Amino acid sequence: MMFSYKNSRSAHRSRRFAKQLAIGGIIMLLLVSMLSAVAPDAGITPIVLKSEPLNFTPKEFYVAGVLDERADKKAVAHIMPAPAAGKPLATAPTPVDLQGGALQAVQQFIGKGLPANKKLRPIIITLKELEVKEAPAENGRVQGQAVTAMKFELQAEGEIIPLTEYKGGIRYNRPAAQVEAVEPALRQSLTGALVYFNKWMEESASTNPRLAKSINVIFKDYTASSAPDSVFYSPTRPLNWEDFTGSPSKPSKFAAAVFPGFAYEGRSEVVNSELHLYLDMKVYVLQSSSWVKSDSRNDYSLNHEQKHFDLVKLVAERFKKKITPDILSVTDYNSIIQYHYIESFREMNRLQEQYDVETQHGLNKVAQDQWNKKIEAQLRGL
Repeated sequence: MMFSYKNSRSAHRSRRFAKQLAIGGIIMLLLVSMLSAVAPDAGITPIVLKSEPLNFTPKEFYVAGVLDERADKKAVAHIMPAPAAGKPLATAPTPVDLQGGALQAVQQFIGKGLPANKKLRPIIITLKELEVKEAPAENGRVQGQAVTAMKFELQAEGEIIPLTEYKGGIRYNRPAAQVEAVEPALRQSLTGALVYFNKWMEESASTNPRLAKSINVIFKDYTASSAPDSVFYSPTRPLNWEDFTGSPSKPSKFAAAVFPGFAYEGRSEVVNSELHLYLDMKVYVLQSSSWVKSDSRNDYSLNHEQKHFDLVKLVAERFKKKITPDILSVTDYNSIIQYHYIESFREMNRLQEQYDVETQHGLNKVAQDQWNKKIEAQLRGL
């Protein structure tokens, strides 16, 4: 009985010990799993891009936004990892990104590096390239290159105006163990792009039309006294029959024909950040395209042809009133002016046709008198 009792007690102790071993094994497995989850073999940690005030303060712009248009957004850097003690340098680089991602890191770098004075011009910066590439070098060292490419655009009244682009960087050679040398190289590459743009803005702000803060339109009537084959409109110099030097290209039932038109020539300059548009208006008659029959050289017929010329002058004046700074853009003023010029040219043709139809080319004297009074009143209003 004593023997049986001892055997039961021993078996009980054995079962309890086995149970403890099993529990301990589970705990050990859990601990190993936790350690594996906390400290995996992750290689190089993400690069922490340092943010600090840069050594200049923009006087012409502030950064209103940063966009990312890089072709490859997976990793900013491909870095040669530091070799373990007694181990050779790796043969291939390891991809590493910026902490928080490239866009967020660059936004923080620019936001803390450049004060945002919102009284200045708002600029959008677009990342085109941002990368560091490393490779093994001689004597166990590492050679690297940091490259930054950016596009700079002006944000103005609902439109984005392209300004300039930059691509540059630096080369470096570091000891294999000093992986921390990568971040300063990347930071220096980014700083170089911003320094370039700041200098470009300071040199361009007062002379580049795209940076003009306002537009001033200056019209001038071209009133040359004489020019080959042309008579330019002047209130003091009406048409005379000597201006009609051409002949009809085919037999015509009309007594005379005049060929008037209008055009403009322009140039621009920037004066104290204001875009000045100088437009010379030319209202003219082409003499070789204008003709009169020998038996029709009378004052009545000449008045009819003069009124054709006067109508062109009126249309040209209305065109000038359309071209105001309110409708123009510093990036696209030329096409806007061209559009209104074409529309005014169409108006001129419609008026000329209406005038001839209603006056029956001057044969309807009552209608001619009505047009005379209307045109003269509008000319006086100028």
